[in-house]
Amino acid sequence: MNSRELLHEARRALGIEQLVLAIHDSSFPGFAGEDLGRGSPYSRGARDLFAFARSLGFTGVQLGPQGETTLGNRSPYDGTVFAKSVLSIDLLGLTRDPDCAELVDGAIVRDRIAGRPTSVGGDGVQYSYAFRAMREVVKGAWQRFSRSASAPLRARYDAFRTTNAVWLDHDEAYERATGHFELGDAFAFGQFLVHAQHESMRAGTAQGGLTMYGDLQVGLSLCDRWRREPLMLAGYAMGAPPSRTDPDGQPWGYPVLDPGAREAMVMLELRVAKMLRELDGLRIDHPHGLVCPWVYDALAPDPIHAVKHGARLFASPDLPDHPALARHAIVRPAQLDRSLPRHADGWVRELDETQVDAYGTRFDSIVQMMLAAGRDLRGVVCEVLSTQPYPLCRVMDRHGLGRFRVTQKANPLDPLDVYRHENARPTDWMMVGNHDTAPLLLVVERWRDEGVAETRARYLEERLALPRGSLGTDVASLTQAMFAALFASAARNVMVFVPDLLGVRAIYNRPGIVDDVNWTWRVPENFRGVYTDNVARGEAMNVPRAMAMALRAKSDATRARTDLIEALERT
Repeated sequence: MNSRELLHEARRALGIEQLVLAIHDSSFPGFAGEDLGRGSPYSRGARDLFAFARSLGFTGVQLGPQGETTLGNRSPYDGTVFAKSVLSIDLLGLTRDPDCAELVDGAIVRDRIAGRPTSVGGDGVQYSYAFRAMREVVKGAWQRFSRSASAPLRARYDAFRTTNAVWLDHDEAYERATGHFELGDAFAFGQFLVHAQHESMRAGTAQGGLTMYGDLQVGLSLCDRWRREPLMLAGYAMGAPPSRTDPDGQPWGYPVLDPGAREAMVMLELRVAKMLRELDGLRIDHPHGLVCPWVYDALAPDPIHAVKHGARLFASPDLPDHPALARHAIVRPAQLDRSLPRHADGWVRELDETQVDAYGTRFDSIVQMMLAAGRDLRGVVCEVLSTQPYPLCRVMDRHGLGRFRVTQKANPLDPLDVYRHENARPTDWMMVGNHDTAPLLLVVERWRDEGVAETRARYLEERLALPRGSLGTDVASLTQAMFAALFASAARNVMVFVPDLLGVRAIYNRPGIVDDVNWTWRVPENFRGVYTDNVARGEAMNVPRAMAMALRAKSDATRARTDLIEALERT
């Protein structure tokens, strides 16, 4: 069998159902002279990365939020939830499209691509430049379309407008009223172009056997909130409660959907229906926001103080500092464990089935829509990190859904730590990191510098059934052991963030920080060479080696598949 078949055979032998590569749109690589300085999942570079992922045995790709962002805020988690970012348009793809080539001024496209600034290292996102240049091209294409579009292309555009009118009309009206996206009359046409390329991408990845996951972000952009005030709970905002990651909490400022507004449920269902038409599965960002949101006073002068002293929307029946939440309570006062802080997972200590139904109203609707669309619930990925309140646990358990286990955060001295490999269940998702963590390589180097590498090595030896003292404490040994341990737990799902796969040290996002660096890292054009070099140094994810180590750790599989292990070790 070839190497790809070998890796898939090893994955199945390990009991791993899904091996997914996580990457956001802006981070996709581009070939020289083919983009404005920002990645696209619809480009030739993206197709090359998809092929690379398939060759390493990956079964799917997890995209980030794909919404339209603004010049002043590039965070994909603050983007629109219906409209896609026109920055993802593959410009050269447009010039090759028989229907659209006549609308694009090839000379301007080539000039703007050639004129993009060069970032440090040559591969970073040039957001401001790409933002302005893409809008220039889209506006020009719209003007040409308005004057001289062919009948077939106009029919396609009209069909797109009709199909998507329920959200497109709203977002277009917002753009006309505010100029928020700086597209003017070209807004809807830009959406037509980017959605057409998305459809083409999906056809290609489906044929290639990759499952594509979207990101159902918890927040709503300013556009999505516009004229929808009746859907929002007055006086409150959603944030993150105090946790081991951030003891003060995080005042996100996102609106809270009013539990009593039927229109809020309609909006959620419209979002999910659109994503299910365009993708195979969903990553539910911070599902707490659907089930048991942490809310705080939106008008308080000090947001940090307010979020730290916030409360759970449905678990505050009698809090003196949040009397307005009593009418939304699902739990009864006697069901609370008041010996714990109100943000603790065990603050709600018991629920009857009727209460679980009430907590699960929105989450259950997503599940039902997945099933109605003929999708397997393995396509629902729940971003549950350090906290999993009891109500959320009950709602997820009824559907057999697991949580994230971010293993770089595991405490090797605490057997009950939620991130430890041995605490994973079959439905969980294992990962060394995600878009909000430092790359694994930096983390392992920090362990070395802080003098805790030996403790980590002894813990990984237990996880991989290695003799005590046999695992080195150098960066390469620990890095490869961390990857191998992902496959050695009981979990059937593994996700790898692309910087960790490639073995790079660049940080993609530092949570809670707003600067010119966040959200700007891109996969380098020569990523195959980067990967090969870093694998040789033990810094990138050596997939065959990781699977071989995991197979040796799983004794039953080892006895049955010695031949497979040896083949992996020769790869």
